[in-house]
Parts: sequence; C-alpha cells; structure tokens
Amino acid sequence: MFSRPDQRQADELRPIKVTRNFTKHAPGSVLIAFGDTQLIVTATVEERVPRHIYVLKEETTGWLTAEYGMLPGATNVRNQRERLKVSGRTAEIQRLIGRTLRASVDLTKIGARTINIDADVIQADGGTRVAAITGGYIALVDCLHKLQADGLLETIPDLKPVAAISVGLVEGTEILDLNYEEDSVAEVDANVVMNADGHLIELQMSSERAPLSRAQLDRLIDLAAKGTQELFEIQREALGQVLDPVQVV
Repeated sequence: MFSRPDQRQADELRPIKVTRNFTKHAPGSVLIAFGDTQLIVTATVEERVPRHIYVLKEETTGWLTAEYGMLPGATNVRNQRERLKVSGRTAEIQRLIGRTLRASVDLTKIGARTINIDADVIQADGGTRVAAITGGYIALVDCLHKLQADGLLETIPDLKPVAAISVGLVEGTEILDLNYEEDSVAEVDANVVMNADGHLIELQMSSERAPLSRAQLDRLIDLAAKGTQELFEIQREALGQVLDPVQVV
C-alpha cells in the first residue's frame, strides 16, 4: 500500500481554499488553492465575439475562451515567460479549460459577447489544470452576476456546475488529487472533468508504465466522481448567496 507523502488517505483531497473577488477590476476573480498549488483565475468580458462565431452561428450568440500561464517563480526552477508563442502544453490546457467551462453555460443566452477566463499559476505542486477549471467556474458565475447587476443581462443562463480533479495509480494504489511528488512517479495519471450530475465532460489519461485494466479505470472514475462531488460542495459554499437555486441545475 502506497503511503502518501502528506499522510492523506488515498481518497482524500488536499486542503482546498477559495477566495472570491480576489482582484479589483475583473467581474469574476478567485484565488484557489489545491494544497500548495495556487492560481489566480479571472473572468472578464469583451463586447464582441470571434469571427468564427459571428459567421458560423447566430450573431447574438456569445463565446467563452481561456488562457493559461505559469508565472516564472511558480516552480523550483524558473519558467521562461511565453511572450510570443505558447508551448504545446499551454495551448492544450487553455483549450481544455475553455471546452469544459463552455459546457457549464448556455452561451446563446449571454448576448454577442466573449467571456475570457484567465488562469495564472502562482505556485505549482500538481493539478494546476483541474484547479483552473474548478476555480474558473466560480469566477464565471460571479462574472455573469456582475453582467446582470450592470443591466447587461436580463437573466442569468441556467448553469451546470463543472469541476475537475486528478486521479492516479501509484505503486498499485488508486489515489485522488495527486500532488507533484505523486504525479511524477505515477504509473497512471488522469484528469477528470465532471458536471454536478456526475456526467463526464472530459477524461485525459495516460498509462506511464503499464496498461490499465477496465476495472481499474472504472474505479479511478468512481474515485474522481467522489472528489468532484466534494468540489461542487466547496463551490456552493464559496458562492453562497450569489447562487439562485432556480438557476443551478
């Protein structure tokens, strides 16, 4: 049985901390920590949509996109800033965040505007993309409520909460919410995105050292479902009175 470095149980999340309205100017912002992994995630609005949305869909349809970055001092070795061209890893994570958060909101109901989710890693210890998605949903909800408060939205679209968590296999043990030390030695590493109904939105998985059986995969997904349900409760507690039960399905 694998003994976790921080003495957590195999199915235990790291301590999760959420600080809403972390920045002054963004309509939605959050500082989210999964253990020692910390990100600032903001949601801002542009009163326009990309050309591909305007041309291929109704001109009143909105859009949501995401950018992701890691500050130079976020890891123990300085990261170079991606000034002119993002890396393949960064591009893949940005697309993941955008895809999964678009699944949480009916964009036809937000008008011809774009919501930008910006996730900046200030300290990395594994699980940055799942923290970005989980915190991004909170920032998105606050952003939509700010649009309504400013008279730019008559009603807030129905929202389907989205959260993400990592699971993996380390020394034959199925574990939840891997930190970097665990992720770096995992036989299997997966990132799972789910909605509040327990439905899968995205599953990213790689078997690093040996093939994974179907039974093991099922158990990992069950473990992820447990973790995301706990994250949904954390999201609800963080948003508090902002949430209207009629609007969250």
